[in-house]
Amino acid sequence: MATATASMEFFHTHISPRAAELAGQVLRSGWINEGPMVRRFEEALGVELGIQHPVAVNSCTAALHLALVLAGVGPGDEVILPAQTFVATGLVVLHQRATPVFADIDPRTGNLSVESIREHLTGRTRAILAVHWGGYPCDLGPINQLASERGLAVVEDAAHALGGTYQGRPLGAISRFTAFSFQAIKHLTTGDGGALGCREEADYRAAARRRWFGIDRQLAQPSPLGERIYDVEEVGYKYHMNDLAAAVGLGNLERFPERLARRRAIGERYRRELAGVAGLELLEARPDRAHAYWLFTILVERRLDFIRLLAEKGIPASVVHLRIDKYGVFGGPRPDLAGQADFDQRQVAIPLHEALSDEEIGEVIRTIRSGW
Repeated sequence: MATATASMEFFHTHISPRAAELAGQVLRSGWINEGPMVRRFEEALGVELGIQHPVAVNSCTAALHLALVLAGVGPGDEVILPAQTFVATGLVVLHQRATPVFADIDPRTGNLSVESIREHLTGRTRAILAVHWGGYPCDLGPINQLASERGLAVVEDAAHALGGTYQGRPLGAISRFTAFSFQAIKHLTTGDGGALGCREEADYRAAARRRWFGIDRQLAQPSPLGERIYDVEEVGYKYHMNDLAAAVGLGNLERFPERLARRRAIGERYRRELAGVAGLELLEARPDRAHAYWLFTILVERRLDFIRLLAEKGIPASVVHLRIDKYGVFGGPRPDLAGQADFDQRQVAIPLHEALSDEEIGEVIRTIRSGW
């Protein structure tokens, strides 16, 4: 078998012919701002993926921030989150002048430890921000039960997890809020963008209003002067998605189930054929949840040797996000996160996306099984 070429991609940006067609329709229409295509995209997210009351926005970061705003997070409050995430997850807490409280993760999953969440609860805790690392759903049952007992909001950061399920229910239909990413290298792209799933209709209406300056478009009245008549009663933001981005997302959504199935097939093949390899530990995969497989993260010994071996064969491997509590804006790494420290030392991801061929996947597996 030939060695993999240097052109093997670690990530892949999928733009379907239908996405290009719909984008062209929007450009020719002259209506590019938020309009009917955004409505169509939101409806499709609900129908096709089971996301409750989706509100399309211009990034997952905007979705996360809106969720914290609607949850009432403010100065003096605390939000519990993992350090195993992208920096945006922590920054949105600071945007509200609240305090990020980093709980530990289970190194077998990369996800928040429910026990550590419990240990970090205080009288100032207002919300739990649960990140589905790599696309593997968190323990949402215990997390939501704990939140319910304490009167806390649960915000799922599902940037990696579009299409994932927990106990038969789609992500976006379980917790009060779920934020999704449609950034360029995610499962589904709009170029850049996101969506906020809202379990409650009242949250949906508030999110739809506040994503566009706090203006309720449904209540705005025509005026003979041309400017519509409306009131702004709360702080809003310029977080809306435009029709051009929505057209790309809508077109890419058409065959999303097939592409997600391909990712899952690759992930399961990796799990079968890398099981038992010396110096390598696979992450947990429980049968009560469906992995969305944005990443295939593994834990390896001698990580730099592992990365160099794959690079010699033209196979990319990469750490995707080290702990964010190390950044100065958050005050430096917490010393009490033993699971996080273990994960940080050993985690690395190997290529997983629907554009990879069976031959390329086989070469990745053979190279790893040869040892490093």
